[in-house]
Amino acid sequence: MLTAVFAALLHALTPFPAAAAAAAAADAGAAPGGAPADWAARPGGGAGDRDARPYVYLEGTPGTALQDRLAVTNSGRAPLTVRLRGDGRAGAWARFADDTVTVPPRTRAEVPLALTVPPAATPGDASGELVATGRGAEVRVPVRVRIGGPTLAALTVEDVEIADGAIRYALVNRGNALLRPRLAVRVEGVFGTLLDRPERPLPLELAPGRRVERTEPWPDAPALDAVTVRLRVAAEGGARDEAVASETYVPVAPAAGGGLLLLGGVAALASRAYRKRRTGRGTPRPPEPSEPPEAGAPPGTGASHRGPDPDHRPLAQAGARP
Repeated sequence: MLTAVFAALLHALTPFPAAAAAAAAADAGAAPGGAPADWAARPGGGAGDRDARPYVYLEGTPGTALQDRLAVTNSGRAPLTVRLRGDGRAGAWARFADDTVTVPPRTRAEVPLALTVPPAATPGDASGELVATGRGAEVRVPVRVRIGGPTLAALTVEDVEIADGAIRYALVNRGNALLRPRLAVRVEGVFGTLLDRPERPLPLELAPGRRVERTEPWPDAPALDAVTVRLRVAAEGGARDEAVASETYVPVAPAAGGGLLLLGGVAALASRAYRKRRTGRGTPRPPEPSEPPEAGAPPGTGASHRGPDPDHRPLAQAGARP
């Protein structure tokens, strides 16, 4: 009995694997899902969660330096050291006052940053991230920059194909503005419409110059039909485009049988024409009938045995004396 009681106490005091992993993550300062448990990073300026901005937003013309702040909050009981850097197109333009910052316990520190828009930057939207790393965890804060100048919204849909029960295509942002594409799909067959999906927003943001390959599921494609797929895309700013692709669905077995029948019919027609041509060459032609002799003419004289016509004398005798 004492052994059983001792085993039960030992089992109760021993943490489960999941609990042990959670405790280790808490000691390291990170939550089980990878997010930090006792510190956070967000755009500066807000006094609390309600005032926090969802991302850093800046506007400027090419060549200008824009100012902002990144807030790092340490809610733990030990000092926090984080490393700061930028990532992505707009994130690479950012420079912090200090790349490494130590924040005391129960303290919120705001780190100044300067984002310089390159002089040759194309007008439009640019995006990136500000990255803070500490205690084995990483926090990414989005940053978006609106670059002054004429904005061009241009969107294309390319490389449309039908394969394996799906419609594959690619979207390309050809302009200098951030786009949120919308898509409409329509498939027409020989006997009518097979698929009609009205325009709907796609779950993506397309940065300038970005290309994204996507797939539209179509599991109920026909077994025998000739179809035309039409994709229409649109986005804010008047960006629109359309692409068309065609496909013919023919069952494999009937197609092979039809091909054999066609070849057999062609061979039969060719053989018949050959026999007819050979038969025409082997049959002699009947002789042409000669003209009957004129009345009173001697036997053996006909149209081919007439004497010379006095009105048609040879040219050599035209000047001879009678």
